Amino acid sequence: MCCIKGLSVKAEILDESAIKRAVTRISFEILERNKGTEGLCLIGLFSRGAVLAKRIAAKIAEVEGSDVPVGLLDITPFRDDKPKQGVSDNSRIDFDIKDKRVIIVDDVIFTGRSARAAIDALMSRGRPTLIQLAALIDRGHRELPIRADYIGKNLPTSREEIVKVMVNELDGCDKVVIYGSSD
Repeated sequence: MCCIKGLSVKAEILDESAIKRAVTRISFEILERNKGTEGLCLIGLFSRGAVLAKRIAAKIAEVEGSDVPVGLLDITPFRDDKPKQGVSDNSRIDFDIKDKRVIIVDDVIFTGRSARAAIDALMSRGRPTLIQLAALIDRGHRELPIRADYIGKNLPTSREEIVKVMVNELDGCDKVVIYGSSD
């Protein structure tokens, strides 16, 4: 298992089957809370949230027999911690979000700043009926009053730890790992 400079793997939190179960559970919760797929769309945050959004959409299609549109959102131009000059928006949302029920999908919710940037990015594209948030991992430590509506796993961590979601499509494996100080 690879390391992050100065940190070592503390634990593998979810394996491939646990991630699959979490995606299935989130998919069913989305269907239940939204009473089906009418007017529903998923917006995955680059890059792992986009992969998870596609997986959730596939599970919903399998269960409901109807496709849910999936868009991919690049929040980089809307972040409050990065310079905006020279930043291009690589989002791919090929449908109108106006009057839709939008589910933002992210891999990890931490401070809430990515979710805030995603909301800003969506609102610049239109006014949805509602916005909900799905996250595979909720690790706490909010700096903004934002909470996920759908959570795969709550994972209390220290601020110094790093949670890494790996997906087969980008990393060659499905797992969630926590890194900590190698001291």
